[in-house]
Amino acid sequence: MRAMPPSTDAAALLQSLLAGIERELPLAVELRRRLHGQPELAHEEHHTAELVASALAMECTPVAGTGLIARIGGEGAAPVAVRAELDGLPMREQTGASFSAGGETMHACGHDVHMAALVALARAAKGLVQSLPAPLLAVFQPSEEAYPSGAQELAGRALARLAPRAVVAAHIHPELRWGEVALDAGAINASFDRVEITVTGEPSHGAYPHLGRDPILALAQVVVALHAQLGRRIDPLQPAVLTVGVIEGGTAENVIPRTARARAALRAHRVEDREALRALVREVVEGVSSAHGCTGAVALTAGEPVLENDPAIVAFARELLADAGVAGAAEWRSCGSDDFAFYGALAPLAMAFVGLDGAPEFVRRPLHHPELLPPDAAVGAVARAQAVLYLAAAEARP
Repeated sequence: MRAMPPSTDAAALLQSLLAGIERELPLAVELRRRLHGQPELAHEEHHTAELVASALAMECTPVAGTGLIARIGGEGAAPVAVRAELDGLPMREQTGASFSAGGETMHACGHDVHMAALVALARAAKGLVQSLPAPLLAVFQPSEEAYPSGAQELAGRALARLAPRAVVAAHIHPELRWGEVALDAGAINASFDRVEITVTGEPSHGAYPHLGRDPILALAQVVVALHAQLGRRIDPLQPAVLTVGVIEGGTAENVIPRTARARAALRAHRVEDREALRALVREVVEGVSSAHGCTGAVALTAGEPVLENDPAIVAFARELLADAGVAGAAEWRSCGSDDFAFYGALAPLAMAFVGLDGAPEFVRRPLHHPELLPPDAAVGAVARAQAVLYLAAAEARP
């Protein structure tokens, strides 16, 4: 797509959308609180979808199990899809909020805010349906936090059949300042791959280590070597991260076990670096294990691709931010990952990050923290960013 300067019509329509969103915010904030109080895990978001459908008060198409798509606008031009996520996380909330769930599932990544904001935008757009430059697809996607990915399924099936011209989304972020939106072209989130490492040795009594081959010692050396080699294989000016988050092995302190295992995550901003990391893991695991008289094996599960924002949509949207009363943040890129990137196989993408730091009544906590609680005002902030992205994607020319 190529950017065009925002037209007078686009600016006027944005103001109409924003006015509509303001009228919808009381309902949206109440919905947000209800969603936050009844979170559901990936692929189990049945009640969540019911709440969203009821609040939308328009025809919805069930997709991907628990997901929903509502179309606002006629057939005409190719639609713009705006994504929000349905699922919560398997963690106990510690915010102390009066509307918190109090169980073992929590909206700790802002999905409740994103859903409520998209409901506000969809209802506002419905009141302006004759003025919309392109149909709006309000996509309420299941399973962003777990596999199988809801985005990957939608991109390969239901959403693919609707042939959107672009897919856009807005996501809260506690590290960005309140009143600012980060919106940059190119890679803004990393790819993600899961790795399972198994090192197999020869068991023995701990008093006679020479009679066995110690897989725990070999695995420990594998972990050290992986981190050391990352800094020697990947350009230090390019983002890439390797994390070994789980190590398992053994049943007693005086027994050398047969196997030891680890689980790791690989992240990169470039496709070539993603491939280099995959090759690096196999080479190090097999080579270091062999040097210790053991065998090493790697099972890799491919996750999200790199999330790349479309330059034309970004350029158009940044021009509209001021009209929405929002400041553009300094360049912001992350080694986090999001299954939103799977939609890139379908259409151009644009994701914006909506700042929370300094918002009224907000205590800064990172994403996925048991004390993270975006303020109610975040619903309006996200909805305004979604409106900007929708118009930018509708107006930017292929």
